[in-house]
Amino acid sequence: MTLVEYGDYECPFCRAAHKIMPEILADFRTNLRFVFRNFPIRTIHPHALRAAEVAEFAGTHGKFWQMHGLLFDNQERLGDALFTDLAALLNLPRTEMMRALQAGTFVKRIREDFRGGIISGVDGTPTFFINGVRFDRPIEKLAETIEMLLASTA
Repeated sequence: MTLVEYGDYECPFCRAAHKIMPEILADFRTNLRFVFRNFPIRTIHPHALRAAEVAEFAGTHGKFWQMHGLLFDNQERLGDALFTDLAALLNLPRTEMMRALQAGTFVKRIREDFRGGIISGVDGTPTFFINGVRFDRPIEKLAETIEMLLASTA
């Protein structure tokens, strides 16, 4: 089963979802693949695109999920100072990261995620899809829904 989240690193609702994801992933670890797609809503979250770029940069060094977690854990401090601090914390090459950010190296990939979300009907964050079907229930029902779907396919 695949769970896809369209999210924004500056969205407080995404941060709340992020806090429950470790438990869900632990509960369904052998039956669930989790995919995060960037959906930065720049009109209300000025740091969301840059944070997504930082996460994608970390991903090129095998540290996407570590950076993903740190960005949400430090959401109230998003900005270049935090991004360089987090890069140092994860032993990422800061100069290389800043060059990638200045060049917009990951913007195309992030825009592709965003466009895919729009095509899929995403209109806010977080938006989840379970095996391609939009999950429109409260986030607290996510684990219950996954469990029910797994039981129906067993």
